[in-house]
Amino acid sequence: MGLSTSRELKMKHVRILMLGLDGAGKSTLLYKLKFSNTEFITSSTVGFNVEMLPRDKSIALTVWDVGGQSKMRQLWPFYFQDTDALVFVVDCADTQRMGTSRIEFERALKHKCLKGIPVMIIANKQDVKGAFSAEEITRRFHLKRCCSDRDWYVQPCCAKTGEGSSKAFDILLSLVKKKGSHTNTQEDR
Repeated sequence: MGLSTSRELKMKHVRILMLGLDGAGKSTLLYKLKFSNTEFITSSTVGFNVEMLPRDKSIALTVWDVGGQSKMRQLWPFYFQDTDALVFVVDCADTQRMGTSRIEFERALKHKCLKGIPVMIIANKQDVKGAFSAEEITRRFHLKRCCSDRDWYVQPCCAKTGEGSSKAFDILLSLVKKKGSHTNTQEDR
């Protein structure tokens, strides 16, 4: 077995599920994290994107970015199994669909496969005038009540520029480590 393969076997893999309504900025966030200095254009995800994001020498995040269109939201539960943490991206400038976003978030949290896992709410599009703040998202999503059984955090973000995104995933990783989540090495899978 080669040296790099041996390192991969010892690396812990954390499975992150990234959800949110269509247009919230999930794919933009994912690819800004993966290719920080590259300009790119994304379109609505039909299905899912999966990317591995090494965070340090011992942990890699495997991020599943699942489409948020109405038909795709019906399929979200098929992606819940073996999830170590949930990232829910909210378009803070989309005031018309804020209620729908909250309902879909609460529906996901109620699923048995996501019970007790850490949650990161990305309060995206903070660069847009009139966007709700992280504090407003905390209040509107009733996070103190619906996340009382888990660790959670709301991070203001602008996926387009990447502002706040790296911090969000650093905090998420610390929440996963704190929980002692069922992160597995490649050998365990």
